[in-house]
Amino acid sequence: MSVRDVNETEDIIVSQWREISAHEKHQLRDRVDEILRPLGLRTRLLVMERANSIALYFFCMTLSAFLSLRDQWHSRQLRDIVQELFAFLSGVTDTVDVKRLTWPLTDYERRLEFFRSTEGNR
Repeated sequence: MSVRDVNETEDIIVSQWREISAHEKHQLRDRVDEILRPLGLRTRLLVMERANSIALYFFCMTLSAFLSLRDQWHSRQLRDIVQELFAFLSGVTDTVDVKRLTWPLTDYERRLEFFRSTEGNR
């Protein structure tokens, strides 16, 4: 299969993710875990949903995991991980080109403040 229709590919990715998420012992789970391994053990992909495009939500359990995710976003390593994940989930042999991977500064600052405030309470 090759990537031809973006909407069709997004539908496939979202449906595959839901299937994998619904069955924790799903055989594809090991491959997804392998793809996401560079994110570290303290970061998990929580949800993928489609609005005008696919939205990814990452759950970082520590400040260091959060800062590492931001570093991977800046270095474009996160884009490579997401492209590999999307290619796997869509079943294509070609690269699934992620045109835009955004992380608004306001979201980053709010999460950073959250981590700093919770660490200050310890």
